[in-house]
Amino acid sequence: MEKDQFVIGVDYGTDSVRSVIVNAANGQEMAASVFNYPRWQQALYCDAPLNQFRQHPLDYVEGLEFTIKDCLKKAAGKINPESIKAISIDTTGSSPVAVDETGTPLALLSQFADNPNAMFVLWKDHTSLKEAAELNEHAQKSEINYLQFVGGIYSSEWFWAKLLHILRVDEKVREACYSWVEHCDWIPFLLSGGKNVTNMKRSVCAAGHKALWAEEYDGLPPDEFFSSWDPLLKGFTSRLFKDTYTSDKTAGKLSAEWAEKLGLTTDVLIGVGAFDAHMGAVGGQIEPYHLSKVMGTSTCDMLVAPTAEVEGTLVKGICGQVPGSIIPGMMGMEAGQSAFGDSYAWFRSILVWPMKELLLSTKIIDQATAGNLMQEMIDKMIPELSKEAAKIPLNEKSELAVDWLNGRRTPDANQELKGVIANLGLGSNAPSIFRAVAEATCFGAKSIVDRFNKEGVAVKGLIGLGGVAKKSPFIMQMMADVMNMPIRIHKSEQTCAIGAAMFAATVAGIYEKVEDAMAAMGQGFDAEYQPNPENVAIYAKRYKSYISLGKAIETETMKITL
Repeated sequence: MEKDQFVIGVDYGTDSVRSVIVNAANGQEMAASVFNYPRWQQALYCDAPLNQFRQHPLDYVEGLEFTIKDCLKKAAGKINPESIKAISIDTTGSSPVAVDETGTPLALLSQFADNPNAMFVLWKDHTSLKEAAELNEHAQKSEINYLQFVGGIYSSEWFWAKLLHILRVDEKVREACYSWVEHCDWIPFLLSGGKNVTNMKRSVCAAGHKALWAEEYDGLPPDEFFSSWDPLLKGFTSRLFKDTYTSDKTAGKLSAEWAEKLGLTTDVLIGVGAFDAHMGAVGGQIEPYHLSKVMGTSTCDMLVAPTAEVEGTLVKGICGQVPGSIIPGMMGMEAGQSAFGDSYAWFRSILVWPMKELLLSTKIIDQATAGNLMQEMIDKMIPELSKEAAKIPLNEKSELAVDWLNGRRTPDANQELKGVIANLGLGSNAPSIFRAVAEATCFGAKSIVDRFNKEGVAVKGLIGLGGVAKKSPFIMQMMADVMNMPIRIHKSEQTCAIGAAMFAATVAGIYEKVEDAMAAMGQGFDAEYQPNPENVAIYAKRYKSYISLGKAIETETMKITL
């Protein structure tokens, strides 16, 4: 390896974008920078009661420029900008946007600048429930099962449901929309100076898991499948894509415009993008048949297996299985939960309400002190709840929750489902209810492992990644007990960004394949939680109750929605 070769990994999360400069020789982080999306922080263009969550492309563009320039500033004197060899990007998904023929998101045009329908439809936006239900019904009438590689159920969180919803509800956007583009495909296109959307290199990760692309169909399902669902989709496949690319391939070189803007050279290679959890699994050094759990606001659970060993196996109810989607040359399988950390944040927001509504209006102390006090209490709330919840003796009959606060992603996607808390009594308190919510997220995780095992893909180990995995020993120990399986916690706090950097090093030719980059640049593991046998037996009984309660809630919910 040549001396002084560095790469940049860019990780677009739900709330912020993070960039890191990494030494390609050993994975050492040279600089990092985070940019919180300003419009998103103000909840602009969102309507939570309607499950509408949109993000303005300017949040992404401004964050991209700020974080990379900030990283270079922090690393000044330690690295030469000319030693930056490649940049790779991951994003949330499915988070698509309407674009014109040049590949420009419509919200970047003056006439659509404040139109939420012209912005990125964030992964957790559930406004297309109706469209997803229609697609599932429509697919059952087809001679070819076009849902077979996405677990058999199409979700409102995905590409086609969101596209049709936007086309239906906004005539002006419909008329201006030439194509429909995932966030992870648009950023590399932007950096490499793309001018025509037909030349955009689409990620096999996004296309296979969310857009029904498959080699078996020679690309996307045919136009007739979509136009017979709704005539608004007629001809749309011709404006999308046929070919897809793995993330070890280049999307192009850094454009002159962006090179000048960032202070880099036009020799910098730009990698094909992917979803955050997919690159996060690589950054967390995923192993075959080990479920890598990226635990943040939601979870994405990634599993890879040699393609030949799982050929012909279709796991029902997951978010897809796509060759090359996580590690090129292997089968990538994705599952996950629609709310994980979001469940804890929801409970915290309930407890915070009196502070926001009453404390800030108090006349006893000044506003600055009241604000500081409120922030301190918010910061301490989940750690203190965890501390007190850990003291509660494990009881088979205590409060019991189901974790579908943002619907159910897997197994068997159904975003119409809602969460529930049962066994409440006058003795129930904040720590006991919090414990039930935390336990429910662990039970939801177990149901995913059970589905993989049932469908013939044995889960041999667990790897914990992300904020919750690093920050909450209480929940990780509970996870090990519920799963009755050890869980290793990866050392890196930025596995998604580091995974992007590993792909960048592969794109640059520093490593022949991403597995080599993982071995050289990976940081290893710094914790492991072993199951407590006494707790395992009780959790096994409570898990059966969780399953029964979930079935009852699902039955009643579907009666209401039918």
